[in-house]
Amino acid sequence: MAEHSPRDFWDRRFAAAGESFVFGREPNDFLVREAGRLFPDSAVLSVADGEGRNSVFLAKAGHRVDALEFAPAAAAKSRKLAAEQQVEINLLETDVFEWVWPEETYDAVVAIFIQFAAPAQRQVLFDKMMAALKPGGLLLLQGYTPKQLEHGTGGPSAVENLYTESVLLNAFKGHDILLLRVHESVIDEGEGHRGMSALVDVVVQRAAG
Repeated sequence: MAEHSPRDFWDRRFAAAGESFVFGREPNDFLVREAGRLFPDSAVLSVADGEGRNSVFLAKAGHRVDALEFAPAAAAKSRKLAAEQQVEINLLETDVFEWVWPEETYDAVVAIFIQFAAPAQRQVLFDKMMAALKPGGLLLLQGYTPKQLEHGTGGPSAVENLYTESVLLNAFKGHDILLLRVHESVIDEGEGHRGMSALVDVVVQRAAG
């Protein structure tokens, strides 16, 4: 039997939830805490945006939002949530590795739990996100650390896809790391992310030069 593509896997996962939102309707807590770093009317890219909880939050805050998402079932829920909240997002239905990434376009890039990327892909994705930022722009990134495997409350099962401080410090050399915080906290983001979790919060500012 042929293996299903990542797009098929995620599409089936989002579709199987029916009207429910796998990761909830409310924005990610880290994003809510750090969104004050963005100046008004920022151009923001939300990477692997899922069912729209984060892009809709950013649009409600007055930002101009592009949202990358490749699963049709998730995109449909994203449109529904945006309509309910009476905001507009520019939904780009494409794979992050197939999209032709722009350069120096966004004031901020938001990447919440994008740990579907193996190490070789991960650095490519990080580099594309940083290149998409205007000089001085911000990357807001949250992910799981290897300790998350002990909790089992969400995230990938492959340890190599998880973030350590050294991985992140090396990944963003040459840029300014404004925040790098490792912590264990309880999160409640739908059925997909719920319970005590091993997290790392990162804010990186693209170098001006």
